Amino acid sequence: MPAIITDRFKKELISEIQTDIADSANNYYIGISRSVDWDSSDTAPTPLNTARELRNAELQALSVKKVEANSFVVPRYTWSLGAIYSGYNDNVSGHPTNSYYVITDENQVYIVLEQGKNSSGTAVTSTVKPTGTLTTPFRTADGYTWKFLYTIGALRASQFLAANFMPVTKFDSFDSASNADQVEQVGIQNAASPREITGYAVTAGGSGFTTVPTLTVVGDGTGAKATATISGGAITKAEILDSAGTLTLGTNYTRAHVEVSGGGGTGATIRPIFGPKNGLGADPRDDLRATAIMFQASPDGTEGSNWVVGNDFRQVLLVKNPNIADSAAGFSGTTGNALRRLKFASKSAEFTADNTMLGGTSGAKAYVVKTDSDEVWYVQNEYTLFTAFSEGESVTETNGSGAGVLDSAGVDANSYAFTHPDVDLTTGETLYIDNRAAISRSTDQSEDVKIIIQL
Repeated sequence: MPAIITDRFKKELISEIQTDIADSANNYYIGISRSVDWDSSDTAPTPLNTARELRNAELQALSVKKVEANSFVVPRYTWSLGAIYSGYNDNVSGHPTNSYYVITDENQVYIVLEQGKNSSGTAVTSTVKPTGTLTTPFRTADGYTWKFLYTIGALRASQFLAANFMPVTKFDSFDSASNADQVEQVGIQNAASPREITGYAVTAGGSGFTTVPTLTVVGDGTGAKATATISGGAITKAEILDSAGTLTLGTNYTRAHVEVSGGGGTGATIRPIFGPKNGLGADPRDDLRATAIMFQASPDGTEGSNWVVGNDFRQVLLVKNPNIADSAAGFSGTTGNALRRLKFASKSAEFTADNTMLGGTSGAKAYVVKTDSDEVWYVQNEYTLFTAFSEGESVTETNGSGAGVLDSAGVDANSYAFTHPDVDLTTGETLYIDNRAAISRSTDQSEDVKIIIQL
């Protein structure tokens, strides 16, 4: 039987995730994994939703950083001179090819209520950028009708504004510590008019109209008006205007239809388009049909030696509630190193990142991730197997010149000549995997990692 998951339910699910993140008992981390090439061409494969895929990503994890912020997001459409935009339509699922909302270069977000059309009903390009922060809809000279929703302030922009996505938020209130964009948006939310009629779709233009007919909105709300345009004997468009040319959306409509009278023609039908039940601007997440969440973290350099530099990574993970390595206690640090380390009594030649090293006595194999004066950070996977290295043994590279002798028994409190990592991702819940081409990091590099999950 055909069925759908509604946007309302998706919104509820994302809101529950946000509540879970805000719970102090939970810790969400963005992690990086896999320093080893994918294959001979190092081409990233599509991740599989299997237990094996999750396990391999967790076992090869390099570093984690706690999620710093999260937000609902929607696809980003920057206003462009000469583009054609759609109007808001309650009979369209998701985001149409021609967007019905835009963000301007001032980081202000507007929704299109009515697409600009000529007298024949053909869409025209947008030539006037929407501006201003009015709480009511307005029309520009190119025939487009707009409604201002919110401004993305500097903080939200730095956290969530990306090339292809932008944040959308509902604020419950503001106080003296709130940013100006939050204060502004709460004003827009509070000014929203419930259950407006935001436009009209001409489903049949009819024929034989010699003069402009009268359009009457009949329903259980009040105040909505509509004006028709005719061309070639048919109705070519209907707009949210009264006879004086004033925008009139009305309020409190749960049902309505349009009666066409006069003009000498017949056969025309016009469908009202209903806005969100709480009104445009009351909750921009509804207006823009937000069904995605972004998680954000900004690792800076080595993050106190916890974030791997000098090597590359190929996976980005989202992990919930991992434990401290070799412990039942939850990890709660801001950053964490997920790599094991071999401790050497001496090295005759330095080891090289991504090479394979072999324990002369144990037969253990591992991939080198990075090195220090007396240590080597490494990962093992199902190809190297997971044999433990032994104290005091010689370790050499199988595909390089690196060589050394591990600390002997008694020097290192660890019976396996390695130092445990800070965090063990195999103990948490991996919620997301993104396979990528190799990404390299350097000591002076800072970056903005964003994970977007679309429901």
